[in-house]
Amino acid sequence: MSTETLGAEGEFAPAPLAAATNGGAGDQVSPARRPGAITLARHGEPDISRKVRLHAAEYAAWWARYELTGLLPGQSAPAALCVSAKDAGVILCSTRPRSIESARAIAAGRVVEIDIRFIEAPLPPPHWPRWFKLSPRHWGVVSRVWWWCFNHHDGQERRKAAQLRADEAADHLITLAGAGADVVLIAHGFFNFMIGRSLKRRGWSLVENQGHDYWSSRRFVRRVT
Repeated sequence: MSTETLGAEGEFAPAPLAAATNGGAGDQVSPARRPGAITLARHGEPDISRKVRLHAAEYAAWWARYELTGLLPGQSAPAALCVSAKDAGVILCSTRPRSIESARAIAAGRVVEIDIRFIEAPLPPPHWPRWFKLSPRHWGVVSRVWWWCFNHHDGQERRKAAQLRADEAADHLITLAGAGADVVLIAHGFFNFMIGRSLKRRGWSLVENQGHDYWSSRRFVRRVT
């Protein structure tokens, strides 16, 4: 899957390719490296109000705006997350503005790999009557349950397809961590959860868990067998 990179000034450029080498008789074989850790972090708080009550169609429109919204001004990324980014060999984010801006905040001018496979799983609300109104927070819970448990996709990405995408994302992160350096992904709450499940199935252990709030992170390491 194609990716882009985000430089210090925010310009997009093709992701750099690692130089390939062909083994020869005189080449030394490097000893096997222990994979680096993988940190899955959620973006910061978006610049959109949740203090409204909406019917289902209004919530769908609200979510569409949320997907295009950047960060609420005045935030600072947690110091611990910035340290993780500083120590990482690779920093990644999704193509959504809130993810890109959060990655820029922790990257301190370093190149960020931007990849569409890390976007959030969809949140189509059930088609309930217009008189039934909820806050965006509660609509998010309802919509996620309907999507996850009842396959309500409303023509958007289905749960099965999203799980395949999460598996692909986990495999990509594992490949990057295989070089021995830590990897930091700053993306989205629920899709990070799905990636985390995929990592666990592939033999990775959750060793640090800050939950799923804005700027929170979860750290995974390869289990020793």
